[in-house]
Amino acid sequence: MKSMRFALIPALLLAGTAPILAQSGTHTKAGRHAAAAHGTAQPARPSAASRYRPFGIDLSARDPAFKPGDDFFRYANNAWFTRNPIPADRTSWGVGTVLGEDVEAQIHSIVEDARRGTDPSSRQIAAMYASWMDEAGIEARGAAALRPYLDRIDAAQSRDDLIRLFAAAGYPSPIGVGITPNPADPTHYVAGANQGGLGMPNRNYYLQEGAQFDAYRAAYRTYVTTMLRLAGLSDPEARADRIIALERRIAEAHWTPERSRDVSQSINPMTPAQLAALAPQFNWPLFLSAQGLGNVPTIIVRQTTAIQAEGQLFEQVPLQTWKDWETFHFIRTYAQFLPRAFDQANFDFYQHTLTGVERQRERWKRGLNVLDVSLGEALGRLYVARYFPDSSRRQVTELVGDLRGALADRLRQNPWMDEATRTAALAKLDAFDPRVGNPTHWIDYSSLRVDPHDLLGNAVRAAEFQQRLQLSRLPNPVDRSLWAMTPQTINAYYSPLTNQITFPAAILQPPYFNPEADAAVNYGAIGAVIGHEIGHGFDDQGSRFDPQGRLHNWWSPESNTRFQALVTRLGAQYDAFETAGQHVNGRLTMGENIGDLGGIEMAYAAYQRYQARHGRAPVINGLTGDQRFFLAYAQAWRTNVREGALRQQVLTNPHSPAEFRVNGVVRNVDAWYSAFNVQPGDRLYLPPEQRVHIW
Repeated sequence: MKSMRFALIPALLLAGTAPILAQSGTHTKAGRHAAAAHGTAQPARPSAASRYRPFGIDLSARDPAFKPGDDFFRYANNAWFTRNPIPADRTSWGVGTVLGEDVEAQIHSIVEDARRGTDPSSRQIAAMYASWMDEAGIEARGAAALRPYLDRIDAAQSRDDLIRLFAAAGYPSPIGVGITPNPADPTHYVAGANQGGLGMPNRNYYLQEGAQFDAYRAAYRTYVTTMLRLAGLSDPEARADRIIALERRIAEAHWTPERSRDVSQSINPMTPAQLAALAPQFNWPLFLSAQGLGNVPTIIVRQTTAIQAEGQLFEQVPLQTWKDWETFHFIRTYAQFLPRAFDQANFDFYQHTLTGVERQRERWKRGLNVLDVSLGEALGRLYVARYFPDSSRRQVTELVGDLRGALADRLRQNPWMDEATRTAALAKLDAFDPRVGNPTHWIDYSSLRVDPHDLLGNAVRAAEFQQRLQLSRLPNPVDRSLWAMTPQTINAYYSPLTNQITFPAAILQPPYFNPEADAAVNYGAIGAVIGHEIGHGFDDQGSRFDPQGRLHNWWSPESNTRFQALVTRLGAQYDAFETAGQHVNGRLTMGENIGDLGGIEMAYAAYQRYQARHGRAPVINGLTGDQRFFLAYAQAWRTNVREGALRQQVLTNPHSPAEFRVNGVVRNVDAWYSAFNVQPGDRLYLPPEQRVHIW
């Protein structure tokens, strides 16, 4: 069972980070793989709080060469960018990645202690650690470690044999299948199916014209050929050509990212019989039963026409080509768990060619990342106990309450909503379920066998464990205590199917949240993050779900028409932004843009509530409270990104680039104009009637 991307969880994406697995539209069932960290002692780092003294903002980051009204993002951050070029092993460098270094140091200390621990969880972590760091053993086993898995693919004699492989845990599938809460009744799970099958980031990389994309496609051919050759397959060039030709045909059928995020098009409940009629070539009864889903009454089908077309390709394209496709995607999925030549070829294409990263990160750091997705909650339980105090939980919970109260006030005063829609919106807000720090129940990994001398086996067994875990939940009501992120993740998310906002412990540190910081800073940084996630419940897609998480229209036609007009105006603003030779896609990024804009408006209103309780904020270092609020917001998005990674983000990601998450937002906020005396003629200036206010 592949790891479901259907879950409709808008996350914050605070920084561009390298994926655990190479970026792809191909699915591996529950693709969480295993590793651990290096034991080398690391130099002490200054505390996160000490880097933002005296009151939580990095004043030295500002660049007076930029007027706030011309480029607020660079006014707040450019001096820091000048002093801090992107490291050679990073796609980006900024606030999120710097905090990531802090979290890595924290996790590293936990892993070091686990090596000396005797309890079952520590022994598992230590064994993962050993298997990841056993470079000599990995090299000695060579490509032979792949042989049992590739032999299984080679033994397939029919398309039904391939269907069984697609359904097997740890094996790639051109169609993703898994479980998700039912949009019609989110208290129960259903199966879901969505498009896949690509090895490059998305359809644009196969179809878009231009020299840059020609170069990407040429490099991809070299990469596919290299991986097949390293695995010892004959005639790798011809196989690579057939695989890429197949993937191009899949790409032609794929939905665009903006269409895929439209829940009015991408939530299509079907019975198994209806799905079999849509794409009979996949033998859905076999596909579902082989995954343990044979008795599900409903499947939520996302990209209907793409799945239909992939079914036709499954029948039309020779069986051997599909076997070659499966072989290549298995190899590339597990490349980092194989000898250095595989790992390096994988890095060279996905990181160096596509995003511009110059060299791999140190092995121990990559090991921490992989450990996070294989034994994430085992690690997270230790992380929370050591690094997340109850005092932070209490203070953040208070902040969440202020943000909810601020939005409630704004909803009551909203000029474009009628009373019936306003009442429904307040009911949805009242039903929000905020989770702070960590899950209340932890995943039990005791059934996952970890061998310190079998890294690839550990990775596949981790995928099998995740499949069993998902299947164990299917007969039961939806477990609302589950988390989609580990506590050590520097991010946050909203789930419309459960109406929950979630803030992992790792993000609740400076500069996003600092118990000792000026209140203006906390409201401008973590306050805007909280507001962003609340805002997802009312963005262009989240607003289609009711307080219980059901896909259900609670809007009057009149209010919906006014809302859509505001959304269209905001989208037009973002369509005009351009970077890395690409225009931002206002439709693709709409939900995140609404979340950003609503988040800062909520956070500013919440800050005014705070001042009403505690008194007007003083001027500190020549900055008013409002100025500190907006500077904290801009510095929370301080990120410098490589051009290739930026291009990939614009083409594939629903989040706008960081500079537009600042400049594109503040120009719509009235209080920002007065805080920094922004005037007509400044490049970011918008006349009051052109500013968009939604929530």
